[in-house]
Amino acid sequence: MVQKKKRLPSAAKPPAGKQADAAEPKRRGRPRAYEPDVALGKALDLFRNRGFAATSLDDLSAATGMNRPSLYGAFGDKRELYIKSYQRYRDDARAAMIDIFREELPIRERLARIYAVALDIYLSGDSPRGCFTVVTAASDAVGDPEIRALALEGFVELDKAFASCFRRAVDKGELPATADIATLGQLASATLHTLALRARARVPRKELEAIVNGAVDVMCR
Repeated sequence: MVQKKKRLPSAAKPPAGKQADAAEPKRRGRPRAYEPDVALGKALDLFRNRGFAATSLDDLSAATGMNRPSLYGAFGDKRELYIKSYQRYRDDARAAMIDIFREELPIRERLARIYAVALDIYLSGDSPRGCFTVVTAASDAVGDPEIRALALEGFVELDKAFASCFRRAVDKGELPATADIATLGQLASATLHTLALRARARVPRKELEAIVNGAVDVMCR
């Protein structure tokens, strides 16, 4: 009799589900559980309200939802996070006002619109916070050269932007040719500074707007 050849046992096949799992590449690491831009905004709010020294790492961790190692990995130490927050504030404020500075507007209307936007920024949030540069960074600048340099850069940038507005007003005949545009630029900046401080002290908006009207009248005589 001819004997049938025995078939060798084939390798056991994994169940369909496990086979599909084996084909998928394994993901390494853990996905980010936060949005860096949102976290930076939360840190900005804290620093703007409290300043550098009064804001602890525990405060920042609670506000951003990130533990300390995650904060260090994303932003560096507390000082670096403060500086990045301050730069973010300046970028946002510049973006809010840049079109008004660039548009061709009568000087009175231009100034009124700039101050209106500034008051929107200073009075925003659960409680009036004023200006990061004037209220917070100016104080922290005393002991930190880099923060001081950033604050001074902000002051000079604003002076020049206002001076440019007054220069155009002179060119269009809205102001006399003898107008001191550099001094007017500094006065316009100083008006913003006092608005920021008074807003922080919870002076009502109507009173702040009255200060704006008086300042504009003086600068545009």
